[in-house]
Amino acid sequence: MGELPAPAQVRLLRILQDGSFERVGGQRALHVDVRIVAATHRDLQQMVATGLFREDLWYRIAVFPIHVPPLRDRPEDIPALATHFALRAATRFGAAPRIPTQQDLDLLLDYRGRAMCESSPR
Repeated sequence: MGELPAPAQVRLLRILQDGSFERVGGQRALHVDVRIVAATHRDLQQMVATGLFREDLWYRIAVFPIHVPPLRDRPEDIPALATHFALRAATRFGAAPRIPTQQDLDLLLDYRGRAMCESSPR
């Protein structure tokens, strides 16, 4: 949502307000009844304040905000997520299911520390 260019913001706002849109090259308006679930890592309120995001669209989409802290702030979720995605990948690729080992989980849990050390100038 935070990456939406200004022209697309206008079009989305029109759909949310009027419930109608016109296809590219279309001759008539189509009517829809939609609900939006949007996500972004951007601070949309700050973007509104700086003029990068439409205030009227912000009020339309910020009806029921849910703040989910970044994964780096909730490392206790990493083992369950790693297991879920490992099993999902095994199913998708037709491989035998594999659960991450404690060593795998330790690598994932230490990722932020290693990434920050590796990105610092030497």
